[in-house]
Amino acid sequence: MAKINNLAFVHPEAKLAEDVVVDAFAYIDKNVEIGAGCHIHPHASVLSGSRIGCNNEIFEGAIISASPQDFRWNGEISFVEIGDNNKIREQVIINRSIHKDGKTCIGSNSFIMAQTHIGHDSVIGNYCVLGNAVKVAGDVKIGNYTILSSHALVHEKCHVGEWVLIKGGCRVNGNVPPFTVMAHNPIAYFGVNAFVLKKSNKSDETIEDIAKCYRHVYQTSTSAFNALRRIYEDVDPSPEREQIINFIESHDLKLAALPQIDHD
Repeated sequence: MAKINNLAFVHPEAKLAEDVVVDAFAYIDKNVEIGAGCHIHPHASVLSGSRIGCNNEIFEGAIISASPQDFRWNGEISFVEIGDNNKIREQVIINRSIHKDGKTCIGSNSFIMAQTHIGHDSVIGNYCVLGNAVKVAGDVKIGNYTILSSHALVHEKCHVGEWVLIKGGCRVNGNVPPFTVMAHNPIAYFGVNAFVLKKSNKSDETIEDIAKCYRHVYQTSTSAFNALRRIYEDVDPSPEREQIINFIESHDLKLAALPQIDHD
C-alpha cells in the first residue's frame, strides 16, 4: 500500500502504485496516475491529468499538470505525461496541453532543476538536464541528451536537437540543430558539443565530421541551402551527418544564429 502521510491530501480517485511515498502537505488531485517507486515531497502538487511513470522524485513546491498559461485554452481535459527515473526539483511548473486529450511530455532519466517552467504541449526528451530557472515556452521540442543551462529561455515552437548544449542565459529564438553549443545574446553558434560527445563514446573522426558540417552551416557566410549542398559534397556519409541534414531540411532551413539569406 502507498505510504501516504496523514497530512497529505490524496483524492480517492487518484491511482497510486503500492510503494509510492507521499509526504506531508503534498496534494494529489483526481484523474492522476503515479507509478511504482515515486516520491512526492512536501507541498508538491500533482494535478488532474498527470500521468507519472516509475521512480520519479518530485520535490517541494513543484506543480505537475498546472493549467496552461494560454488564452486559447478553454478548460479542455488534457495531460502531462512523465516517463521514468526523473528528478523534478523545487518549484518546477509543468503545464498540461491546451488541446483536448493533448499532452505535454517529459521523457525518462532527466534532471529538471529548481524554478524551471515547461509550457503547454512541449516535449522534453530522455537524459536531458534543464538548469535552474530555465523557461521553456509552449510547443517546444527538446531532443535527447540536451542540456539547457541556468536561465536559458526557449521561445514558442522552437526545436532544439539532440546532444545540444545551450549556455546559461541564452535566448533561443529559432531551431537549434543537433550536436551544437549555443551561447551569447543574441544567440550565436559556439561550436560542437565535443566534450559531451566524447563522453558518449563518439570517435574523434565523427566529431571532426560534425564540426566540418557546421563550418559550412555557420562559418562560410552562405545560406543554409548552399551549406547543405556543400555538406553532401564534402562530408562522408554517417548517421550523424544524416541527422544534421535531416534536421535542417525538416525545419525549412530556419536555424537559430543563422542569418536568413536568400537561396542562390
